[in-house]
Amino acid sequence: MNPQPDHGEATYKGSGKLAGKVAIITGSDSGIGRAVAIAFAREGADLVVAYLDEHDDAEETARWVREAGRKVELFAGDIADPAQCRALVKKAVDAFGRVDVLVNNAAFQMTHESLEDISDEEWDHAFDVNIGAMFRITKAALPHMKPGAAIVNTTSVNADNPSPSLVHYAATKGAIQNFTASLAQMLAEKGIRANCVAPGPIWTPLIPATMPPEAVKTFGSQVPMKRPGQPAELAPVYVLLASDEGSYISGATVAVTGGKPII
Repeated sequence: MNPQPDHGEATYKGSGKLAGKVAIITGSDSGIGRAVAIAFAREGADLVVAYLDEHDDAEETARWVREAGRKVELFAGDIADPAQCRALVKKAVDAFGRVDVLVNNAAFQMTHESLEDISDEEWDHAFDVNIGAMFRITKAALPHMKPGAAIVNTTSVNADNPSPSLVHYAATKGAIQNFTASLAQMLAEKGIRANCVAPGPIWTPLIPATMPPEAVKTFGSQVPMKRPGQPAELAPVYVLLASDEGSYISGATVAVTGGKPII
């Protein structure tokens, strides 16, 4: 990508906000997930870096985690497969004995100008990856989460302002927001919090990989700040929602949108 995304490699400084915690982060080989992994590691967390098959990218994320002095396990698998969702949680529990923070961040996105261009298979895949996996991973992780644990789900500005060219993606992001709101109420008595982060236009590999070149050129210009955000600009929000400092925040959707309001 040109320019290269900023994941906070040179700038994020931790202060022990997640000291001793264990976190699973899906889609953490690059983009927002990598920025969150770097921040979590520098805040003191050990990590399971989950990704599809981008092994070199995942190793790069793991390298930053190790440089922060934390332990890291890599998990490659297609979370559209329910068995892989359960295997991911088992990997974390086998390695660290528990799950303190679950970040459901992995997503599938593809732009289409007409509904007829979306195959049944692609529609189902979007829902399997974006919301089906979130349900299954969360369900598998909950028995290993204690009071004080946190779930942070990545939704999108598209949950409230759906783009016509992102029909299936936007629909899943609306589902994520409602799933999280229900979880927050369901889990409050167990002392487990659940929140969403709603990114606007963020400069990640997903953008040039899923959008036509002309859309990539103007990406981010539609928001008041007139630019795309960098992954590093989201990481502090994930840290807050994962940490004990966010102890009274649950059921929230935090917008990181460059000034574009969500309603």
